Amino acid sequence: MNYDIIIIGSGPGGYVTAIRASQLGFKTAVIEKENLGGICLNWGCIPTKALLKSAQVFEYLNHAKDYGISADNVKADFNAIVKRSRDVAEGMSKGVQFLMKKNKIDVITGTAKVKQGKKVSVTSSDGKTTEYSASHIIIATGARSRQLPNLPQDGKNIIGYREALVLPKLPKSLVVVGSGAIGVEFAYFYATMGTKVTIVEFLPNIVPVEDEDVSKQLEKSFKKIGIEIMTEASVESVDTKGAINKVNIKTKTGNVTLDAEIVLSAVGIEANIAGIGLEEVGIKTDKGKIVVDKFYATNIPGYYAIGDCVPGQALAHVASAEGITCVEKIKGMHVGPIDYSNIPGCTYCQPEVASVGLTEKKAKEAGYELKIGKFPFTASGKAKAAGAPDGFIKLIFDAKYGELLGAHMIGANVTEMVAETVAIRKLETTGHELIKTVHPHPTMSEAIMEAAAAAYGEVIHL
Repeated sequence: MNYDIIIIGSGPGGYVTAIRASQLGFKTAVIEKENLGGICLNWGCIPTKALLKSAQVFEYLNHAKDYGISADNVKADFNAIVKRSRDVAEGMSKGVQFLMKKNKIDVITGTAKVKQGKKVSVTSSDGKTTEYSASHIIIATGARSRQLPNLPQDGKNIIGYREALVLPKLPKSLVVVGSGAIGVEFAYFYATMGTKVTIVEFLPNIVPVEDEDVSKQLEKSFKKIGIEIMTEASVESVDTKGAINKVNIKTKTGNVTLDAEIVLSAVGIEANIAGIGLEEVGIKTDKGKIVVDKFYATNIPGYYAIGDCVPGQALAHVASAEGITCVEKIKGMHVGPIDYSNIPGCTYCQPEVASVGLTEKKAKEAGYELKIGKFPFTASGKAKAAGAPDGFIKLIFDAKYGELLGAHMIGANVTEMVAETVAIRKLETTGHELIKTVHPHPTMSEAIMEAAAAAYGEVIHL
């Protein structure tokens, strides 16, 4: 079987790439060993958000009196919540199947291995191997939960994100190792469901890639709902032999031992590049990632790579953008490289976290003279009416030219609001132009305008 383009992996990098390739007239095939949609759709972004929505609804019901509503004896059916999450993921996967058919993309099921001469061998579940060829082969194999030697995941006592999505029962206690997006989202979900949750973070702040003010606010909000947070701490070992796990944690003041029914390892991800034929073809790798140029070509002509298996932010929307850029370049279209300094990041715990651009610390280190505006949601009429006053919008401007260097948000629905600031940075809109952009009232989003006004001493509602 000969194709113009073969894509290995059908996550948000792979399937989006396939659709764009088909739109551009390429005869396209996607190879997938599990379910269409990849980790994001089946075991990551989508089912996690379904769990988090259930937690949010449960939280609302438990605080119904705050809204003048009586809702007694509210109970959460943990297994039903997990089932809903799986049903949502399954429905989305079927949606990708429909998109493949609609765009006349061949779906090949099996485990792929790249070979020399622009070929791919695919081994199906029955052990049969079939060889395919293409003018262009795009590797989009994604990543998996990173394993640490002192935290060997056994799927029962020490688990990764996949197991965390489908636990058979609600654990009484949970230690979450790592406080990136995966860690804090599961921490919020399980704490809201009633689990005693402790977060252990090696660095001084939780969500360490975020602006320090955001990290401090999230820590404050998490402590309010009973999550214990240990920063500048590391899990040295876990004794899983007894009825309850004994978690040995090294802290600034000495070692402590915590009891935990389950330990969730959320210390990052590692690329799925082993055993896929890279060495045989001669494709270069570095630090566990495939080396590519700015249009995702590897060192071997005809072979490309996108998404979590290449350097850069391991985010679904990044993988999709990389795939589209890659096939448009193959087509010969005039495309520019992706601006990785303007990629938004979102974390979907409550309060939500969203950001783009430089943190205050990074902006100062880069030598900019800054104008910083901060608008708290305690001063937002919409936030107060919605019962969601936690958080703020923080905007960082270059004092010289008015360029928006960074936007940092924590609060209800901020993941839906951050795109405005991404567009502002893309269009090189100045702080003064943002202040004069009339925002609707009452909305959470008008806090963006207010934060800009605060940076220039023109804020009205503070």
